[in-house]
Formats: sequence, structure tokens, C-alpha cells
Amino acid sequence: MRLVTWNINSLRLRLPLLAQVAATLRPDIICLQETKVPDDLFPADACRELGYPHLAFKGMKGYNGVAILSRLPLSGIETPMRCGKDDCRHLIATVGGVEIHNLYIPAGGDIPDPELNPKFAHKLAFLRELTEWYPARSAITPSMILCGDLNIAPLPTDVWSHKQLLSVVSHTPIEVELLDGLQASINWVDGVRHFVPTDLPLFTWWSYRSPDWSVNDRGRRLDHVWTTQDLKPALRSALVARECRSWTQPSDHVPVMVDFDL
Repeated sequence: MRLVTWNINSLRLRLPLLAQVAATLRPDIICLQETKVPDDLFPADACRELGYPHLAFKGMKGYNGVAILSRLPLSGIETPMRCGKDDCRHLIATVGGVEIHNLYIPAGGDIPDPELNPKFAHKLAFLRELTEWYPARSAITPSMILCGDLNIAPLPTDVWSHKQLLSVVSHTPIEVELLDGLQASINWVDGVRHFVPTDLPLFTWWSYRSPDWSVNDRGRRLDHVWTTQDLKPALRSALVARECRSWTQPSDHVPVMVDFDL
């Protein structure tokens, strides 16, 4: 089973790029974040034409939104609310006995102070809620894949400059601590770093503000694929599709792919 996660940053705008991802990477499952489309306008027929007849999605106008496109049947679809907000950030579906959790964790704004910045406070609360929620979930569903735009680059090698980004939202110590706590909550396996040593730089996002992202390479690894321990032996390979950042009208994120032998 080949899974791709991608913050597409507007599904309808980037349908042609989604077609390229489907044709180039040939995933069985595509988990999208920031679809930015309400459910009644979701381009279901276009997704089915790409070879994904099984769909699950939860969206809203202009913001957030998550979707799962699958060649394989989906069941057990859930869209949990987080922090009391129905803001379309968590989508669950089961494929062949494995529960897929597609997440879009809040970005958190620009000021890394929960007292001054409600968006940052929301991000921290979101992480704490997930950390408390997953142990009970794993007792019911032992086989899970968690993927998506987690909006945190946890390792020093997950950012272009550890020193310069310590006070920048997405790499602050409190965010990294909370993401580490979420990962430790049920001993999740980092499915990409399983194959890429932690001393090597690895990025999945490059700002639109960079005049030449490929030369400056000021990236961050914000997009992740984790698995429960029982799926660790099924991990076969991982790929960050960096070349997609050079496509016409790209997302600022690139697809992340993980292969499983299930």
C-alpha cells in the first residue's frame, strides 16, 4: 500500500497538480490537507476520474479542510471535533483493518506566546488534546497511521537553521516538546525518519516568500507520516517529492510518500 500525504493548499486550484501526483507517484491513498472547499463543492467526480473511487472529506469555505482519496474501500469514517471547534482538521477512515488519521494541526500564527496569540494557544491545546486522546483510541484500534501537516518541525535537522528558528512558530521548544509528547503517547514510529537518518536535513515546506527556494533551501519538515508499533515491520520506503515544489503554481508543501507491505 502506497500512501501520500500532501497539504495541497486549495484542492480546486491545484486539481491539475493532484493529477500529476496521482500519475507520477501512483499512490493507493492520498491524504490531503488545506483543501479549502466546503463539502457541497468538493470535486468528487474529478477525484474519481483520477482513479480514486472511494472518498472521505470534511471541508469549509476558504480555510482548513481534509480529505482522503483511496483506490481501496474506506469504512469507519469519522470527523472528530477538536478543542470544541468544528474546523475540519481531523479525518479518520479505515482501509483493510488499518485506521488512517489525516490531521491538519493549526499553524499557530506568528507570535509564539499563548497569552498574546489565541492561534498559538489553540495549537498547543490541540496537541495536548490529541496526546490525551490517542492512548484510549489505541486500546480499541491497535493499527493506525497518522499523517498530515502537523505544522511542527521537531528535529534540528528538520529546519534550515535550528538556532535562528528557535523563536519561530513551528520550531519553538514548547511546540517540539508537545509534539514529542504526542509521539510518545503511544510510541508512534516516524515513518519517514525510519529511513532517513536524523543527522540529515529533510524539508517538506518552503515559504512562498523566498525568491528562489531551491537555492536558499530554507525549508522545514512540517509534514509527517507516523505508524503504530505493530506496523513498523511493514514499512518499506519513504520519499519526499521535493521536485513538486518547482511545478507551476505549486503548494508551499510537497507530497510525502510512504510504502507499506501490508
